[in-house]
Amino acid sequence: MVNEAVEALSPAARLFHAPRFNCHIIAILGCKTSINPSVIKQGLNLTLLNHPRFSSKLVMDDKKGVKMKWIRTTVNVEDHVIVPDYDPEMANPDQFVEDYISYMTTMPMDFSKPLWELHLLNVKSSEAEATGVFRIHHSLGDGASLISLLLACTRKTSDPKALPSVPEHKGKDSGGGRQGFWWLCLAIWRAIRLIWNTIMDLLVFVATLLFLKDTKNPLKGESDGVDHEHAPRRIVHRNVSLDDIKLVKKAMKMTVNDVVLGITQAGLSRSLNRSYGNQNSSSLPKSMRFRATVLVGLRPTKGIQELTDMMEKESKGRWGNCIGYVLIPFKIGLENDPLDYVRKAKATIDRKKLSLEALCTYSIAQFVIKIFGFKVGGAIAKRVLSRITMAFSNVVGPLEDISFYGHPIAFLAPTVYGHPQALTIHYQSYVNKMTIVLAVDPNVISDPHQLCADIQESLTIIKDAVQKVKNT
Repeated sequence: MVNEAVEALSPAARLFHAPRFNCHIIAILGCKTSINPSVIKQGLNLTLLNHPRFSSKLVMDDKKGVKMKWIRTTVNVEDHVIVPDYDPEMANPDQFVEDYISYMTTMPMDFSKPLWELHLLNVKSSEAEATGVFRIHHSLGDGASLISLLLACTRKTSDPKALPSVPEHKGKDSGGGRQGFWWLCLAIWRAIRLIWNTIMDLLVFVATLLFLKDTKNPLKGESDGVDHEHAPRRIVHRNVSLDDIKLVKKAMKMTVNDVVLGITQAGLSRSLNRSYGNQNSSSLPKSMRFRATVLVGLRPTKGIQELTDMMEKESKGRWGNCIGYVLIPFKIGLENDPLDYVRKAKATIDRKKLSLEALCTYSIAQFVIKIFGFKVGGAIAKRVLSRITMAFSNVVGPLEDISFYGHPIAFLAPTVYGHPQALTIHYQSYVNKMTIVLAVDPNVISDPHQLCADIQESLTIIKDAVQKVKNT
């Protein structure tokens, strides 16, 4: 049954259709068994196709493509689930899967149907018996919401009727019971710091728009950004132990985000130092400006149960891209003490937590798009992002093994492409592992596997340093 509902695109969703800012989300699902396409299609018909965004096509209201709207339509799942032919005697299955996903990033979406597709590769690789690859246009929703929606289509492997469990964010104690003069002074001081940090972050954002660029380095594209719209992206991943990350977290009294940022800084420092010609002593430029953009969701992500109810009852709910940008400075350099990488990462994150940068950049983007149009908004976003080296994100995943319509999942590896940066690093947790996902422009970064190895090796070095301190 087709509901002729019409809904205009939000300003943020229109931004992802701006010229040279055509962003897509890739979600790779490694399966422990071969994939039955008929079972997958049946499952999608009962769940995902009931979600308004996955059963609506994008329609231009005018010839200039300025006015856009979602219109519900009849969805033929056969048009969205793709099972390619392949040579069963191929010499290198891992390379085939990697090349296939890279090829996907060069193909334009078909706008005559809802903007998503699922490719099923029954190719046994070193990490999975088969691989499913979702490609979803970013205008359908922000990354965290879309990953949560996909998880709502899964069930615990140990209990096929139970939804996956995802760690809940625990906010800090606000000290509601504390009173008195010193508590009031602390609150005033925090408010002053919040205002000051927000002002400074906005000044840096404006400076980046006008003139401030990252230091030219081997991981950065050209100054005007990567010509990404039709250029291939190479997407690689590597699994590391989440327990190792938690060991460092507990010993250093930090968060997983602190540790993840720390090992990334360490891995990038190793990689860049090698590129500049020396592995053992520092060859890095002094005072190197190296930053990452982080997209921050401003609307609370719907719970998996709520998303499941939405699909089962075909109910409406608030959905879309409600995201702001945060610019994170990376400390690039060789440290004598490996633990300094995570200490500096914690200091950076603590400083960014005490700022309204994400809310302000979101509000600015909304204002610009409404007043000047999404093409101007896209040009501004592209100009800012092209002056920053990379994009970075970290998403929390299920605590237990899950199955996708009866197919046990070995790993999850989401990422994004279409933005004007040569490097995107994404972390995705799943049970007791953390998957590092890199999406790179191969014309800039020729060996992403080595970069993955540098980050993995950095985790090992930092973990060993923690254990050495504990044993002394």
